[in-house]
Amino acid sequence: MSRILTGIQSTNIPHLGNILGAVLPAIELSKQPGNESLFFIADLHSLTTQKEAAQRINSVNSVAATWLAFDFDTQKNLLYRQSRIPEVCELTWYLSCFTPFPMLANAHSFKDKSGRLSDVYTGLFTYPVLMAADIILYDAEFVPVGKDQVQHIEITRDIAQKFNGQYNQEIFVLPQAKVDESVMIVPGTDGQKMSKSYNNYINIFLPEKELLKVVKTIVTDAKTLEEPKDPDTCNVFKLYRLLANETQISEMRTNYMKGGYGYGHAKTALYELILSKFEKPRIRYNELMNNTSLLEKELQVGEEKAKKRAQEKLKQVRSVLGF
Repeated sequence: MSRILTGIQSTNIPHLGNILGAVLPAIELSKQPGNESLFFIADLHSLTTQKEAAQRINSVNSVAATWLAFDFDTQKNLLYRQSRIPEVCELTWYLSCFTPFPMLANAHSFKDKSGRLSDVYTGLFTYPVLMAADIILYDAEFVPVGKDQVQHIEITRDIAQKFNGQYNQEIFVLPQAKVDESVMIVPGTDGQKMSKSYNNYINIFLPEKELLKVVKTIVTDAKTLEEPKDPDTCNVFKLYRLLANETQISEMRTNYMKGGYGYGHAKTALYELILSKFEKPRIRYNELMNNTSLLEKELQVGEEKAKKRAQEKLKQVRSVLGF
């Protein structure tokens, strides 16, 4: 059995890019025979950027509701809040005593903002240590990440190796980064990569009228209704083909190239496709967000399982350290 661990930051509602690029691939991976997935909501990590309590609670609920809306199996796997497992914070301190300063100073999460140190909090600097604790606390073997996160897995392995070497025992499993080269890059409404930081994202869970309003903001060129259009350079078509089947894609391409088909038509088609493709997840998501007691129940089940495993590992670590 392969144990797979994924952390999801609780910063607002997961958008279409998150769903296509991370949520759906992770759920498919969890369904493979012999795999066990631990999906945690990284609400402690979110504190580096998100300070408002109410916003964090809503974000946590949104993330949990998204995973459940797409049928993540919580009987086979674990879904839990990072903050509800305090053992991860204790382990973070232990690991910080084995982590060289230069290792953290060279981490991308810190270096990207090191030009203005007055804006850098200690939590951001020690971010990779908390991430390492998240992973090795559960003996995770594989961690699906994007290429920009591979360094964090390398840091985790280095810390775990240093700890194991210090006590000449295999206390921690050395995780491997699982980089899926086929993970799609989802364009935002402005053509850049879809991102909350660019404010160019599509929230598929919006009420219908609001969702249509967002889809209509997708940037296109100025070609008229009558003119033929190049589908491969159009942001609307790029999004459409990520969701549509081959027949739908072929028909849309023909519409673009023959002329007499405007971008308004294309945006309406994309909007209708989003509604049809995500009909059940949209219903389930809103049910859960309107009844957070159901979410709480699901999360507590996962947290009870996660806490038991965390306590077992931490007991082993404390014994080695002499505590």
